[in-house]
Amino acid sequence: MFVAIVDVSLKEEKIPEFKTWITDSNKILSKFEGFVSRRLLEGEDGSKRIMVEFENFDQFKKMHQSPEHEQFHGQLGAFMAAPPQRHFYHVVAE
Repeated sequence: MFVAIVDVSLKEEKIPEFKTWITDSNKILSKFEGFVSRRLLEGEDGSKRIMVEFENFDQFKKMHQSPEHEQFHGQLGAFMAAPPQRHFYHVVAE
């Protein structure tokens, strides 16, 4: 299992629209081979993170290089107050 955690700093007035965008874009991304889940998380302090799970890194990379992902990535700027910070992990025990 491969997990990407993306710390996002959202424009406050765009948060409701971003939640809808996540749900809508998941409908397309979920069709990629190896997709497990993609969720928007909110910390107790109000911080936001996106958690993306794929069966493995190669499948994640293939999705990440797709025209669909490129389109979604281009839309992110409208929601962001600062660039996203990405962190990648491989699940090593369950």
